Formats: sequence, C-alpha cells, structure tokens
Amino acid sequence: MKKIIISGMLLITTMGVYSCKKNIYNGADSTVDAQFTDSTGTLKSTVSFPVGLAVEYPLSSGNTTYWSIVKREAGWITFGNELKNNAVVKADGSYDFSTADRFYELANAAGIKVFGHTLVWHSQQRANYYNSLIGNTGNGPAITNLAVNPGFETTTVATTAEPADGWQVLNGAGQFVSTTSNTNTGAKALQVNVPAGGQNYNTQLITKAQVPVVAGKTYTISYYIKGAAAQNIQFEIRPYSGAAAGSVNYQGGKPVTTNYAKVSYDYAVPAGVTALQLAFDLGGTLNTLYLDDVSITDAAVVAPPSGDALTTIVDHEMKKHIQTVVSRYAGKITAWDVLNEPFSDAGELRNNTNTPTTDLTKVSVFVWQNYLGRGYAAKAFAYARAADASADLYMNEYNLESSVAKLDAFIALATELKSANTGITGVGTQMHCNINTSYNQINNMFQKLAATGLKVRISELDVRLNPSEKVGSVATSPTLLNLQAAMYHYVVKAYLKYVPEAQRGGITIWGVADTDSWITTSLAKNDAPLLFNGNYAKKSAFAAVLQALKGQ
Repeated sequence: MKKIIISGMLLITTMGVYSCKKNIYNGADSTVDAQFTDSTGTLKSTVSFPVGLAVEYPLSSGNTTYWSIVKREAGWITFGNELKNNAVVKADGSYDFSTADRFYELANAAGIKVFGHTLVWHSQQRANYYNSLIGNTGNGPAITNLAVNPGFETTTVATTAEPADGWQVLNGAGQFVSTTSNTNTGAKALQVNVPAGGQNYNTQLITKAQVPVVAGKTYTISYYIKGAAAQNIQFEIRPYSGAAAGSVNYQGGKPVTTNYAKVSYDYAVPAGVTALQLAFDLGGTLNTLYLDDVSITDAAVVAPPSGDALTTIVDHEMKKHIQTVVSRYAGKITAWDVLNEPFSDAGELRNNTNTPTTDLTKVSVFVWQNYLGRGYAAKAFAYARAADASADLYMNEYNLESSVAKLDAFIALATELKSANTGITGVGTQMHCNINTSYNQINNMFQKLAATGLKVRISELDVRLNPSEKVGSVATSPTLLNLQAAMYHYVVKAYLKYVPEAQRGGITIWGVADTDSWITTSLAKNDAPLLFNGNYAKKSAFAAVLQALKGQ
C-alpha cells in the first residue's frame, strides 16, 4: 500500500556496523540507541481502550501457537479477509457467512471482541457480479446506432438543404440550423424554427441515405426533443425493398415538452424490407424545436443502464450489502469500518480513472464512488446506522501520516459526514509505517484527526524495517530491529499524547508474526514488520509497544 523512500547511504549505515548515534531518522526525537527489553505483561491488559491484532481464520483454527498468542495479547481482533465483500458474496449475489460465522464463534468463545472489516471498499469485491448488473462485463453484444450523425455533431458544409451531415431537408428550407445551445448531449443539436400555419409536412427532415435493416428484426427508434412550447409532432418510417418504396409507417401525436424528453418506438421490419429512412414532420405550429440524439438500434440488444437507472442499481447493491452484513452481526460486532480507503494517493475521491488500471483489471475491483459520487459516503453510513443503532462506525484510510493532501481530504470528508449526522463515530488511520516515517508528520496527523472530535483508532499498524528491500537476513539485524522498535514506540506514544482519552478507539497491529504479515506473504517482501518473529517469539518491537502503552 505504502510508497517508501530511504537513502542508499542510510541503508548502508543500518546494515553495517553502526555506532548507535542518535538523531539519524527524525531529528531530536530519534532514539536509535534506545533499548526495548521489558516485555512483561500483555498488550490488552495495559490500557482501557481496545488493543488488538489482525488475524486469519486458517491460522486461528489450525495453529495453536498462533491462536494462543492472539488470546493472550488481544482484547479485539480484526478479521483479515473473512468479512470482506468477496469472502461473503457469492458469484450469483447470494451470501455465504459460514466461515465468518465460525470465526466469530471462535473469537466469542475466547472472550475476544471482533472489529468488522470492511463494508465498502474498492478491492476484494465480488466485482464480476456487480459488473454484470451494470453491463460492464465486456462479453455482451455491441450496441450499434445505425443513424448517421445522430447528435447532429458534424456539419461539413452547412446548407439550407443539409443543415447537418447525413440529414436532408424535404420541406422548410432555412428553418433548420445547427446550434451549440440547448443540446441534450454533446456539443450540438438541431434547432428548428417552425413558422405558424401549414401542415406538419411543411417542416420536414429526413435521413439522407437509406439505413440498412434486416427483415423480421425489431429496431428501436428513439430521439430526444424539446420545444419553446409544448405540442405534438409526427415522425415517419419509410421502408424500402431494394429500390422500391413501401407503405409509410406514420407515428403521430408524439409529445414535445419544454424539457428534453426521450421518445421511443419499436418497429418490426416487414418481410422483404431491406432499408428504411426516418423522417420528422415538425410543421403546423409556431414554435422553436430542438432535436438531438437520434437512435436506430437492434431492439434485441439491450443497452446497459445509465444515468439514474445505473445509480439506482449500484446504490441498491451497496445498501443491500451493508445492511445484510451489519444486521447479521448486530449486537455482536459493535464496530465497523464502513468506508475503507475512499481516496486515491493524490487525495482525490476514487473513481475508475484515478484508481490504478492494474487494480481495475482485477476481477476483485469495483469502485462504488465512481457510480455514486461523493454522496456514497453519507449513504453508506446512513445504511449502516439503520442496521445497527449503537455500533461504532469508522472511515479508514492509509498513508495519512505521509500525505498531507490525502490527510486533509480525508478530514474534510469526515467533518462533512459528522456535520450531516450520518452516523459516523470514528476515523481510522492504518499506519503501514516504516523505520524512517516522519515523526513530525505522525504528530500532525494525530492532532488533525483528534480535532474532528471523532474517535481515532490506529487500525492496521505495522512497521517495515527493510523499506529499500535490502537482500540478506534483515530480520536478524540488531540495528534494524531497534529502529523498528523505536518507531513502534513513537507511534503509540504520539497516539497517547495527541488523542484525548475519550476519543481513543484503539490500536490494532496488522498481524501476529512476521511470517504471516501481508507484506511478507501477499507482497512477498524481504521484511519482518510485526511484533513476533517467525518462531512466534517476542521481538523488541513487542516490548516497545508494551512499554509505550505503560507510559514508559
């Protein structure tokens, strides 16, 4: 998740013989030579606020050493994956809580509380199911509009006989003009200045060329129209069998209102018909009409939802997921990450553009806010609150200690959500740190988060001791282990210093042993970021956290 920079000279220093000087990483506050050896006691027993670990069900149910450490040290646990969207939502959209239920019962039997992670995220989603609902599968037939220049966007040479490419005036020369105002979509529309008197065919426009069609198929013919005043108009479908014209299909009484509205008609092509022309009969009533977005498509090919229809589908699925999960554990799981990682690295609300394309190509990625906009956040919290009136509801994000832009964007949204009484009660900072994360930025982050008045929790703490990916046995380097312990100690001390007691939502270490960390497993990095080594022995980092919690 986190981009980490460390200088080459600094890395050489940490890996070689070092004289244990101070003030190398973070100015006057740095304590490279500090020793953290007192590991007497347990993490959960030292403070009144929740202290926990992120855990995995396979290890919890199958590794007695692992689970014994969890039971001894953690008052709370966060499931690493078992409550994420693609862990409980099946390919058909149904739900399977069997693993999550077994995990909850295991924790409950041990007297451990569970933090719910996570309800709305962009990754590890059942994206193939959600995309199938909105036509984003990429496997369906293409929808081809047979109308030429359907939005009147191109006019190679404007004439009274052909005001837009592909469209010909039959009657009413000079009444049709291309316009850049009053468009439905795009840059242009066709404006029709209709004089008083006469018949509807006195102002008449037709597709210049015949449109090829297939006999026996049904085509959907549609267009958008509005007028300065309301009225009715007529359109014609003129069929051809080769060069021979057939009987015209007249569609009269089609409404025109003062706002753009879609008119649609399904036309079944008679036997023998090979092409058609579409004509509009717009005369007879003094008015100014605007015509845009004409469409002739195969009715058997269904267009994916768009606009309000698309928003409604995505909103429904988000609500269903939140309330299905939260209501199942209401009164059992009493705190949730409602929103996880809503912002890009640049501090922008995520969408399908600023979310890395490498993520979007994965079957697990579905960016909810791309379809619902910023309002998705308030809705998500409202849906969660409706499902559980008393649970703590958090928004969670990473890199808040390293990106001021992201921190400020995160706080702005949290403040909006709090002011709107959406149900948010807390903010989570993941804190996937490294040994040279800036102390000053950590301080700044905690102060700003606390200033929201919401609860503040460190939600996914770990500290990489090998950010530059040095080869070799970094996990046994005394200097690196000491630097790592110093960072853990500073983070916890800063949390206690800058977050008022009433706002402390808790601290969760993101894993148990170095060998089961996401950094060494999912990312396959040469690192040792947690409190216990691969043999489940306490590291100096454990002592550092424990001493900080004790106020030492």
